[in-house]
Amino acid sequence: MVYGIIFAGGYGKRLRPLTDKIPKVLLEIKRNYTILDKQLLDFKYSGINNIYLLVGYKWKLIKKRYGDFWNGININYLVEKKPMGTLWALRNCIKYLDDDAIVRNGDTVSDINLKMLINDALKKDYGLLIALTKMKSPYAVVETYGDRIKSFVEKPFLNHYVNAGTYYIKKDAFKYIFKDYKNKEIEKTFIPELVSMGIVGSFFDDSGWFPVDNFKDLEELRKEYKGRIDKDFGYIKKNEDIQEIYIKALYKAYIKRVGKIEIIKGSGLLNGIEIFQGQVKEIKNPWHFEARENTIIKLTSL
Repeated sequence: MVYGIIFAGGYGKRLRPLTDKIPKVLLEIKRNYTILDKQLLDFKYSGINNIYLLVGYKWKLIKKRYGDFWNGININYLVEKKPMGTLWALRNCIKYLDDDAIVRNGDTVSDINLKMLINDALKKDYGLLIALTKMKSPYAVVETYGDRIKSFVEKPFLNHYVNAGTYYIKKDAFKYIFKDYKNKEIEKTFIPELVSMGIVGSFFDDSGWFPVDNFKDLEELRKEYKGRIDKDFGYIKKNEDIQEIYIKALYKAYIKRVGKIEIIKGSGLLNGIEIFQGQVKEIKNPWHFEARENTIIKLTSL
């Protein structure tokens, strides 16, 4: 069994006054759909149903919303009366676990493929796997030729990977959490310690990643969710007669809407038949898709 752990105790000071009365993880990214809703459902859809919430600030509001059992998920609450740092919070949680765990920062919304992360971790000998993703530039990028401006590219993905705040920790690595460290954050203690031992690996995933640190971040995230509906396989974005369907690798989708589909990225089985990037098909009946890679499909009405 793999456990899910979410750091959910932050104050969200840079999001005041929105967080004066509620914790950051309860901020809505669309109507009646919170950051924590998304995080919990990500775990559920990957097959993880036992979750530990490491809470503190206004944690009773979190328990009021989710209780001990929500949407088929068992939820355990570990409460910090005052902020002690992520290292202490993780130590307090790990002692209850008897198997591997995926740990996530609670102030980030992403489409990281947790099934693929689990598969990757189980195939490798690393004690810790860190999900890495490409980050969008906060600004438009200017392309030049000599001193002549050729074009502006609106907020492109940077050619560097950043820590996505999602970690797969194997049970054998738990003991290193309890070493004597001077700092109280895992990014400055436990993780560097394992890096120095050569037992930290990377999991690359270029799907959507949205940190929520300030009002601009929250605005960008809410813009992403205009017309977007999260599903157990990924999501669907609606735009008049066109839908963008994102299906994660190892996930299966059943789509009732018919029309012309184009594989923009990825590959998989369409009604049991292989289909690849660039192919176009007309679909006249509800259809099944099993993704072999993270796949984006454009669906247009006939």
